[in-house]
Amino acid sequence: VETFETSGALSLTTVQIVGNRESTPNWFQLAQAWFDPSKAVMNIDQVFPKEQTSEERQEQDALMMANSQHDATAAALIELGYDVPIELQIAQVLDDGASVGKLEVGDVVNSINGTPVADVFDMRDAIAAGNGADVTVNVTRDGEAQDVVITPVKGDADGETIWMIGVSAGPAYDFPFDVSIMLENIGGPSAGMIFALGIIDSLTPGEMTGGKSIAGTGTINYVGEVGPIGGIQQKMQGAVRAGSEYFLAPAANCNEVVGHVPDGLTVVKVAKLSEARDAVETIGEGDTDAIAKLLSCSSK
Repeated sequence: VETFETSGALSLTTVQIVGNRESTPNWFQLAQAWFDPSKAVMNIDQVFPKEQTSEERQEQDALMMANSQHDATAAALIELGYDVPIELQIAQVLDDGASVGKLEVGDVVNSINGTPVADVFDMRDAIAAGNGADVTVNVTRDGEAQDVVITPVKGDADGETIWMIGVSAGPAYDFPFDVSIMLENIGGPSAGMIFALGIIDSLTPGEMTGGKSIAGTGTINYVGEVGPIGGIQQKMQGAVRAGSEYFLAPAANCNEVVGHVPDGLTVVKVAKLSEARDAVETIGEGDTDAIAKLLSCSSK
């Protein structure tokens, strides 16, 4: 596929976690962090749940990074008008879950109890509707559709108790061409929006940034919704250190942005990929009046 040269910078931002359950920071490091706006002190349970090992956390972060790259690619191509077929696919079968021996990684979920499911939320709703009764999951495996009957069990997810079948699932995309994102030693989903903008910039003529340095953060899903992330105050500090003049922040993080914007940085809030794209193009065009009209986190 044809790509186009560009200039400027679309910079993702990341934070580093210092310490873990096996090796916590010392008191001197903690004291320094209290007075340094580029650092934050957090309760260890917020970062490392008691039931999760450091290795499990790293594996989870790596998986979220990989998923964010796929979601960003889908969001960018859909934003540009490409047709991207999407299926809901089983990504993991928990060893002690209700689906062991019944569902397999790679199964495409078509429906639950006869109701078509398009995403994880549809899947959860369909399982919850049965209130613990057996559910019939129709999947496609090796090109053939089949029904699988599973008995849900109660479990905790995102802070609430729900009926579960012991799997994780996510969208699987059929892209019209391959997109490779070369990035190492960074985990988590928060670079998704910047990945998507970089793909759009590469696939469209001209210089979207106008040669300017623009940083940002935010998760992305395939429909282009920008989600909140952690460590945004530290990420803004990092953007300034790296020479960025502008920063794209998820609208859902605005309460953490107001009052903490470093000198020399203009923060623009975005809730959708289309808004982020418009903001970058407006900044790139250098129209001072238009830039002033971009919504900041202190704007209604």
